[in-house]
Amino acid sequence: MIIKLTFPLLVASLFVGCASVPKADQQLSQSVKELTAPQEGKAGLYVYRSNNIVGSALKKDIWVDGECLGETARGMFFYKEVEGNKNHTVSTESEFSPNHLKVETQSGKNYFIQQYIKPGVFVGGAALKLVDDIQGKKAVSEYNLATIGKCSKPTIQITD
Repeated sequence: MIIKLTFPLLVASLFVGCASVPKADQQLSQSVKELTAPQEGKAGLYVYRSNNIVGSALKKDIWVDGECLGETARGMFFYKEVEGNKNHTVSTESEFSPNHLKVETQSGKNYFIQQYIKPGVFVGGAALKLVDDIQGKKAVSEYNLATIGKCSKPTIQITD
């Protein structure tokens, strides 16, 4: 009888956990959280992973224009300045192939992109959405800046 009760708990515990990625220096994190305007001719991209418990044990790659930004984890964000007045592609790994989000940027403006985990056949996938300034600023103020790092694949192919 005890085995019947403890076995499901043991199995469930295997699915609980938190992925972690390297955090940036606290001083740099606070500086980025000030949400200042990007450099002249640039736009700022804040890409964050929601603090949702769903998929918290998963790390998912993020790329900007095919170049690795890093692996995301729950409650973490990245900041990258990109060329303004241009279309950029933010991508995330998913279960079978990357998902892409096209962002048309304007110089001097910050953009907030949320990565979220969605159910998959074998493992959770990931998707991206552009969020409004209010939601994005709130998330960035509560989350930690991740260091730009390595992805499971250093680059990806972007197809239109």
